[in-house]
Amino acid sequence: MEARRVDRGPVSRSPGATARGIALDVLHRVESGGAFANILLLRSIEDAGLSAADAALATELTLGTLRWRGRLDHTIAARLRSPLSKLPSRIRQILRLGAYQLLFLDRIPARSAVHESVTLAKQVGHAGTAALVNAVLRRIADAREAPPPADPLDAIAVAESHPRWLLERWIARWGEIETRALCRANNTPAPVTVRINPLRLPDGVDAGEAPAYIERRLEAEGITVERGAFPDSRRLRGGALPDRLAFVERGWLHAQDEGSMAVAYAVGAEPGETIVDACAAPGGKTTHLAALVGDRGRLIAVDPSTEKTRRIAALADRMGARAVEVLSADAAALPDDLLGRADRVLVDAPCTGLGVIRRRPEIRWRVASNGPARAAAAQRTLIAGAARALRPGGRLTYGVCSTEPEEGPEIVQWFLRESGFLPDPFEIPWRGGVLAAPHGTLLLLPHRHDTDGFFVARMRCPP
Repeated sequence: MEARRVDRGPVSRSPGATARGIALDVLHRVESGGAFANILLLRSIEDAGLSAADAALATELTLGTLRWRGRLDHTIAARLRSPLSKLPSRIRQILRLGAYQLLFLDRIPARSAVHESVTLAKQVGHAGTAALVNAVLRRIADAREAPPPADPLDAIAVAESHPRWLLERWIARWGEIETRALCRANNTPAPVTVRINPLRLPDGVDAGEAPAYIERRLEAEGITVERGAFPDSRRLRGGALPDRLAFVERGWLHAQDEGSMAVAYAVGAEPGETIVDACAAPGGKTTHLAALVGDRGRLIAVDPSTEKTRRIAALADRMGARAVEVLSADAAALPDDLLGRADRVLVDAPCTGLGVIRRRPEIRWRVASNGPARAAAAQRTLIAGAARALRPGGRLTYGVCSTEPEEGPEIVQWFLRESGFLPDPFEIPWRGGVLAAPHGTLLLLPHRHDTDGFFVARMRCPP
């Protein structure tokens, strides 16, 4: 017999500050309120004062459930009479959490996964919904995953836990084999990467000695350090979360993906230049640019939000980036005194974020099929407006953390046609060699480069 849906009213009570309770709360707020899981999860773990083991469990349950939601929902739906979407949000999340433990976490006994899920259901719901959770999860524990859908593309969507519309686009562009490779990369936790900051050094340590000194200090805390793709990047394994590291608080390190670092390298800034970072929040690329030019020159960080510019200023102060000036303004309508003055302009445009799915797994479920086209309209306005800050012969760098052509190549092609700018070939240091962009564009992909997905282009203003 199939499990029956039982719904006797809204669910609103808090599940409490345990690892599973926090995972449930974060999943509920991500789906119903649009929160970002990684930010909310870190804050919730800190507020609850969880042990390292419980923090790791909360993180695993939250991000794992988000990654595999498509596959989990397919199996849960096979045990329900009514659509899963009709259940109260928190009960839906409890079913997903329980199914994730049963199907993906061998170290958690099935009996424990079911019992803890039913306990959560009792805390946030009523006897009927708790009985529903118990019935569904017991059937999953006995029968495991539901058979795949008959439609081949639906079967891929379930197996790889990505929305069908996105798979259709990727398969048309790259084929099924590479699309599956990208999906597998997206379903693998992203590496922890940090950037060594030469502008803020440990006391008594010069710039040349700082990287080795910081590596030794990290390793003394039980963290394994590996060289990254760039001279200033490192990959960390084990130990505390990067945002909890004292070295980050002191400004010695900044947690940043190497795809994001690639954008700053692509700018090609030189010491003494005037650089406008037109969409600067939260400030990682701004402070990286300051480090790459040795804090020599003028670096104007622009964002329309006063609160965000305050955060950029605080980060710049912590990182010792004194060349950074913050400006609360719209990049599409910069003040007159900036127009025609800049040697370099960076437009790291707001986008769908479909390149950072492995780091923010909820994005795949949040973005609609028309998302890239809708984002492109604002991106065209931003790049056209920000380009007005360039002097003749200056360089414009455009970047998005998206894999989709509407937000990357098509924006650049449109801008080149409209502006008379020219493609500007560039290369960046990469794993001891260089990564070349002979046509002025570069696409980084998780399964090819082991970075977040980024599109980067550089163009030159006519003399």
